[in-house]
Amino acid sequence: MKNSDEKAVISSILSWAESKPDIRAVILTSSRAKPDEKLDEFSDYDVIITAKDIKPYLDDKWLGDFGKVLVVYRDPVEVRFGFERFIRVTQYENGLKIDFTFWPVGLLKKVTSMKELPDYIDDGYKVLLDKDGLTRGMQAPSCRAFVPKPPTKAEYLQFVEEFFSNAPYAAKHIRRGDLFPLKGMLNFMRYEKLCRMLEWKVEIYHEWSLKQGQYGKGLQKYLDKDILRELKKTFDGEGDDVYWKELHNTIELFRKTAKEVGSKLGYAYPEDIDSRVIKYLEKVRSGELP
Repeated sequence: MKNSDEKAVISSILSWAESKPDIRAVILTSSRAKPDEKLDEFSDYDVIITAKDIKPYLDDKWLGDFGKVLVVYRDPVEVRFGFERFIRVTQYENGLKIDFTFWPVGLLKKVTSMKELPDYIDDGYKVLLDKDGLTRGMQAPSCRAFVPKPPTKAEYLQFVEEFFSNAPYAAKHIRRGDLFPLKGMLNFMRYEKLCRMLEWKVEIYHEWSLKQGQYGKGLQKYLDKDILRELKKTFDGEGDDVYWKELHNTIELFRKTAKEVGSKLGYAYPEDIDSRVIKYLEKVRSGELP
């Protein structure tokens, strides 16, 4: 999004907040609060609205003040640090997306007094409006909140075993022809396990300095062409033979990456778990096991 467009959106949020006596502060967080972050037309606005009473804003009528609403995800009221808060993830028809988080004044005071900021604030924030000086003294963000740390040997070994513990489920669903649980399991192995192992690989070569996005966001730009080619093979198509191939390719890429990560961290790859699970899968595929 162009800088002029961003200024217009911020201006509309501030004008709206300034016109409401009960709203006392507005804080921009996440990607748009960090000067070096790469943004595009899909980058959303994450704003914390601090009000004397958040309950009147639960009705959602005010969302239309920023444009014609397309869809809304309503995060329920939850308690954080002893105070209620809620979120409205709002997509507008013109492409604008704003994630509104409503805090009571007491919650902002609590966060301001903390020596260590919550991750989603420590990741980066910018105070846009503060009518009462509520943010005065708040810790500066480190912008490293979501930068992962190297796994310990025990964590690495457990993670590899967890990956392989899911493979028999995928095999079972292929044999049963249960499409939904099969796709769910294959996706789980890709997103929750393979993706994390690839992130560890990338972090090793960047000295554990990169912030990792949700669902592997931004990961592809750090992977070489050969890895990307292998990754695409884990999304092959449909039919039993194809599903077995998807599972095989997912395991192959995970194994290759896990061995490299283990070698760099000084951890031995658990070959025994790998080989035993592979033998089990072969029996399931051949019909030797139910």
